[in-house]
Amino acid sequence: MNENSNSSTTILPTSNSGQQLQWGTQNPPVVKPEVRSIIYQSDVMNQLMKMIDRVAPSQANVLVMGESGTGKELIARAMHDRSNRKSKPFVAINCGALRETLLESELFGHEKGSFTGAYNKKMGLAEVANGGTLFLDEIGELTPGIQAKILRFIQEGEIYRVGGKEPIQVDIRLISATNRDLEQEVTKGQFREDLYYRINTIVVTTPPLRRRKEDIAVLISHFLNQSQHAYLNRGRHVSDEAMQAMLKYDWPGNIRELQNVCERLQILSEGHEIMVGDLPDHIRSPEKNDKFIDYDPQLPLYELEKRYILKALDFFGGNKTQAAQNLGITIKTLYNKLHEYGEFDKYAVHTRPTK
Repeated sequence: MNENSNSSTTILPTSNSGQQLQWGTQNPPVVKPEVRSIIYQSDVMNQLMKMIDRVAPSQANVLVMGESGTGKELIARAMHDRSNRKSKPFVAINCGALRETLLESELFGHEKGSFTGAYNKKMGLAEVANGGTLFLDEIGELTPGIQAKILRFIQEGEIYRVGGKEPIQVDIRLISATNRDLEQEVTKGQFREDLYYRINTIVVTTPPLRRRKEDIAVLISHFLNQSQHAYLNRGRHVSDEAMQAMLKYDWPGNIRELQNVCERLQILSEGHEIMVGDLPDHIRSPEKNDKFIDYDPQLPLYELEKRYILKALDFFGGNKTQAAQNLGITIKTLYNKLHEYGEFDKYAVHTRPTK
């Protein structure tokens, strides 16, 4: 890895010879879509990658913390690729996307006939990851029931398939990720304290994009040139004025939001160069939102959040997936919020909200 914070670097999985693949951004080769990369030139990311290099060879459980869209899974993959487990599987599971019963089956597997629809024996992802790394994304979304089973799995190094009676020994390196404050969740009784201390032997924090603005230009270049829409041959470059506007913007949705915006710009821009007029209005003129963020003692945070989420849904025509992505939250979190607000039935996927 390049230790010089003044030159941008693309970090990729190691080659078969064990040498790290890297290049400057002046003449980057084509990156295959399946290859995941970490693009940076900022000092804060340089320090983070140095920490990853120190942590990766250990067997310690790691908790990756950070806002949605900051690349927590990429960090987990980087640790795996730098560990002595790199030749074994890296298996990721999103704990927030599945209900408890389905998550248990996906994670631990099940025996034939253990429940309705279990027509065959199934190996769980923890067993698939044997010898490698298991990445539990959004671990803060786990229910108390599955938390207890994961704690036992971590302590004993063995699993029981759903409906199974025999323990299965599993050797994995656990990396977890969350955008929640787990200490606060422990205090509120929503996350087990013993599990919390089991998963956070090492804590790594991914910085939000607003704290690594030196990386925005190289990330934009990467997204525009390696996008699946690059064949359109539009929007391959950004004008100075448009770049300044994008640097000024705070990117609350972080890298995920930036990538999404770059993709839309490449599709919708009319010429080879993206001009400031091509940018979404909230990026081009963020000062228009100043009054929105002024403190109002009569407006509680709950109501402010509710209004903003509903505005996002209106903006995307009721499309919950797009709204969640641009808000930087999971679709499950958005569903929970809408149920909490009593607004779930009002919004149908891919349709305008009912009046």
